[in-house]
Amino acid sequence: MSPRQTLIITGTDTDIGKTIFASALVGALNAHYWKPVQSGIDPTTETDSATVARLSGVAASHILPEAYRLTTPCSPHLSAEIDGVTIDPARLAAPLIDGPLIIEAAGGVMVPLTRDTLYADQFVTWGFPVILIARTSLGTINHSLLSIEALKRRGIAIHGVAFVGNANEDNEALITSFAKVKRLGRLPMVAPLNRTTLAAAFHAHFNVEDFTA
Repeated sequence: MSPRQTLIITGTDTDIGKTIFASALVGALNAHYWKPVQSGIDPTTETDSATVARLSGVAASHILPEAYRLTTPCSPHLSAEIDGVTIDPARLAAPLIDGPLIIEAAGGVMVPLTRDTLYADQFVTWGFPVILIARTSLGTINHSLLSIEALKRRGIAIHGVAFVGNANEDNEALITSFAKVKRLGRLPMVAPLNRTTLAAAFHAHFNVEDFTA
């Protein structure tokens, strides 16, 4: 990965393992991590940034502060409205840092940031390649191909697809074959989940060089 190469992590849906995958990738690359908008801030739960800090093993300085920290666990546009906050696109400019940067988006490709802007629109503004995180289970073919089509229609570069879950060779192969995108690998369910077990699983199922070219 070049000194300032940035990759965006998005998904086919919410709660599919984006943050766990991001933790593994950040750790493998010793990258910086940025979650621009975090909704669902709750004193009793861990933020995505805190999860990545705990599971990646990178220095605390590599976890960049969120631009927006919102209370309600829902789409950023609605969470911001409930909190009385206006999401300003100017605050979403990607940080300029030395070294690789991983940006994790909220939810899926078509999640609204505001009433006028989808995350897919923000990807266009950022101009960085996207890694799509997809389930391996039932429904993933439709969700994945629709997400990839939405990205391609906007001219967004797709670095590849990373699957999360139990092995499903046919689904994984079919999605990447139909979409003509790179199959990066599959992160299995890791238990117990900690920094050591996650790093071992990532290195067993992915080639780090696929993320540095």
